[in-house]
Amino acid sequence: MPKLTIDGKEIEVEAGTNLIEVARRLGIDVPHYCYHPSLSIAGQCRLCMVDIEKTPRPSIACNTPAADGMVVHTQTDRVKETRRSIMEFHLINHPLDCPVCDQAGECWLQIYYMQHGLYDPRMVDEKVHKPKAVPLGPHVMLDAERCILCSRCVRFCDEITGTGELGIFSRGDQSEIGLFPGQDLENNYSGNVVDICPVGALTDREFRFQVRVWYLDTTRSVCPGCARGCNVDVHVNRKRPHHAGGRRVARLKPRFNEAVNAWWICDVGRYGFDAVDDPGRIRFARHGGVDVTRDEALGLLVAALRDHAPDEIAILASPELSNEDLFALRRLAEHRGIRQLAFGVPPGKAGADDDFLLRADRAPNTRGAEAVGFAADTDSILARARAGALKVLWVIQHDLPGSAWPTAATGQALERLETLIFTGTNENGTSTLAPLVLPLAAWVERDGTFTNFLGRVQRFRAAVEPLGDALAGWDLFGRVLTLLGGVAAGGRAELWFRELAKTVPAFAGLTYQSIGDGGAMLAGALPTTAPEPPGRRVKAHA
Repeated sequence: MPKLTIDGKEIEVEAGTNLIEVARRLGIDVPHYCYHPSLSIAGQCRLCMVDIEKTPRPSIACNTPAADGMVVHTQTDRVKETRRSIMEFHLINHPLDCPVCDQAGECWLQIYYMQHGLYDPRMVDEKVHKPKAVPLGPHVMLDAERCILCSRCVRFCDEITGTGELGIFSRGDQSEIGLFPGQDLENNYSGNVVDICPVGALTDREFRFQVRVWYLDTTRSVCPGCARGCNVDVHVNRKRPHHAGGRRVARLKPRFNEAVNAWWICDVGRYGFDAVDDPGRIRFARHGGVDVTRDEALGLLVAALRDHAPDEIAILASPELSNEDLFALRRLAEHRGIRQLAFGVPPGKAGADDDFLLRADRAPNTRGAEAVGFAADTDSILARARAGALKVLWVIQHDLPGSAWPTAATGQALERLETLIFTGTNENGTSTLAPLVLPLAAWVERDGTFTNFLGRVQRFRAAVEPLGDALAGWDLFGRVLTLLGGVAAGGRAELWFRELAKTVPAFAGLTYQSIGDGGAMLAGALPTTAPEPPGRRVKAHA
């Protein structure tokens, strides 16, 4: 392993580590545009110049591997002047779009200009003009005038998705990013090119002109779009409250986790949060089509569970519930003696795996539901309802009329029930039929954990307040348990998780602290790393 010195700090690193990454480990920022740790080295922007002793001229840090005995300087006068000149070069034709550019506030042209530029401009000629506001696909807009030709987006489509939609066309100051003829940027991961664009050249069509980034609050979370459990940051617009007609959740951004999703998320998850602020959210409990108070609804629910024999009651839980929710529901069912407890209702629209992150199982916590002890097979519940042996069915989140169950059989089963209860976040076919409806907090409105399909337990956190009277599942089920005479774990998700870890062997030894921001594996589950991008596999086999 080579040992070298950067700005007077000695460090030993793995062979092949480039100088940008070595400096990062020492807390030294080497400015760069084209370099990205998950993409091949392009060496195009030239901003990452450093001085290396015994080397006659500055070297680019991105494509210079660490060598034993190397002495590197990142703050010499020559390096600073080189950075200043490179910044002038990148900005020579850049338009003055900052007041209207969505990248303002998180733009590396702005940041690096203030840190390394601050030159006296010498440009007196007319700037080169290029196409503006060009849709590249359903999610991405191109402003070619702002592009500094770092080629990150091109390399992403070549090396990560392997779809190759983008290229750099023409030469000299006429060069610009564009689509190859007959193609659109509409692969499953197209939104990632916006994330990795260091300037405002590629912007998100859904997010454009919605809110300035300095009005966004960020919360670490987990995408509920499939069983992968990609790590994300939830960006909430604190300037436009929901009661004023605005959308609270402004966007999702990928959060790096080497064991799950690396730097990326799919477009299904990225744009799949509309239900959070949808007009169809269930905000208040209702009975017989009339709004009732939370206490009245809880009383009616408790009466239905208490006044029937346990074998006449079934609960259809949801793999969209957190581990804490499921454990609270299990404890409630055990207290009441309810044994018909399952979660596996087949969705009406089946998903499909892709060859990277997206899973066919579009539920975030199927593995968690299995580990907590819920049955996957729900057919017996439907059969008992059709036979008239079931009197009370409590459905959580599932759209039974819209499921893959046969329509006639489902309708017959629901008609023979005495009491149908629905708890969920949004209106669906079941909520329309159910006389008693109770609202549930959405995933961004509560704390908890999901277990992904590989067995990694990961935390998500409340980013916004629940709408109306909606409660987190663990809170709602805990209140019902208390009203039935049982003992709830407490008023925080973490307290329920502690009880879960004490009770369910698969979760033994886990705590919120040990899970942290990166997650922790269930007992017996093997550690994992994020899957290799398909483009890299194609490249490797070429």
